[in-house]
Amino acid sequence: MLTGLPGDPVILLGVINTKLRDFYKDLDTLCDDMNIDEKELTDKLASIDYEYDAGRNQFV
Repeated sequence: MLTGLPGDPVILLGVINTKLRDFYKDLDTLCDDMNIDEKELTDKLASIDYEYDAGRNQFV
């Protein structure tokens, strides 16, 4: 679930990338800590052509 996060995928992208940069070592840790469904998040960001890059620890 993405409860409490922005519904607009572009704004969501900024929020998630900021959290990954500042607070989390990887996407799994972010999703576990924030109780986010990883597939739902990645699908939402894929809808605007962004995919998670583990090497950069951000959606690009």
